Amino acid sequence: MADEQTEPLEPVEIPADKLYFKIGEVAKLVGVKPYVLRYWESEFHIVKPGKTRSKHRLYRRKDVETLLRIKNLLHGKRFTIEGARQQLKREAAVQEGGSGDGSGAVNQRAVREILSELLALRETLA
Repeated sequence: MADEQTEPLEPVEIPADKLYFKIGEVAKLVGVKPYVLRYWESEFHIVKPGKTRSKHRLYRRKDVETLLRIKNLLHGKRFTIEGARQQLKREAAVQEGGSGDGSGAVNQRAVREILSELLALRETLA
């Protein structure tokens, strides 16, 4: 029974023909109430829906995918809000080319060392 709580949630099919979604549509897709989406917006700054002139929220496909990921972390894998926030940051760091564990600074240092060695080699060859 404990394994059921850590299983990923059912995949949701996002309509391919739509670019923007209203909060009610997103709530149905994600499977939560609209107030939960508004709360998640305040907790996860990665979710930033646009607003119409009348201040209605318009979610992009990327926002819906992020909200589905948040729901999976919170409800499927039982993360806390803070834990889910950290996991999303780690995933974003990995997608940007880092490993998310702070080794990016080490990689930058190594690149700088190699660059200085190459510049020194160029000076000796010139």
